Amino acid sequence: MTERGRAPEAHAEAEVDADARALASTLRMRILRLCLDDALTNREIAQRLDRNPATVLHHVRTLVDRGFLAAEPARRGTRGAREVPYRATGKSWRTPGGPGMSRVLIDTFLEEVALVDPQDVLTTRLGLRLDADGLEELTSRVHEVLQDFATRPATPDGVPYSAFWALHQDVSRQTPPRSAAIGSIDAALSEG
Repeated sequence: MTERGRAPEAHAEAEVDADARALASTLRMRILRLCLDDALTNREIAQRLDRNPATVLHHVRTLVDRGFLAAEPARRGTRGAREVPYRATGKSWRTPGGPGMSRVLIDTFLEEVALVDPQDVLTTRLGLRLDADGLEELTSRVHEVLQDFATRPATPDGVPYSAFWALHQDVSRQTPPRSAAIGSIDAALSEG
C-alpha cells in the first residue's frame, strides 16, 4: 500500500489520469510548445498567446504541478517585479495519451497552423493498405524517427519547427464501410 492507503496500481493509474487531464487542453499544449526552447514567464506566455495572465497562470500551475513545466530561478522583470520563468520538461513526449488526447492534439495543431502562411506548411497525404505487421512496422519506424529528433539537442540558432503526424483508418475506403477493427491502430500505437 502507498502512503495514502491505495494499492500501487491504483496510485499509478491515478497519476496517469491526472497527467492526461493536465494535457487535455489546447492552451496547455501550446504553453508547453512555447516553453520548449526558452524559459518564459507567465506574462510572456500570456502575451504570446494573447490571453489573460490570470487564466494562463492557472494553466501554468497545473503543468508545473504535474511536472510538464519546471520553474527556473526567479528574475526581475522590466518593472522590477519578481518573475518566474518556466521551461517545458519534455515529459509530455513520454506521457501516454488518454481517451480524447488525439482530438486535443489535432485541435492544438489546427490552432497553431492557423497562425502560419499555408505556403509555409509542408504537408503529405498518403493512402495505404496495410496488414497488422505493416501497420506495426510503419508506426514503429515513424516513432523511432520522431524519438531520434526529440532527443537531439536543439540547434541554438536553428529555426523552430513543429511536427504533427497522424494515422487513421480510412473508413471511406473500407469494404464494407467501417470495419470493426478500429482497435488495431490503438494497439499498434501503444506498443510504439
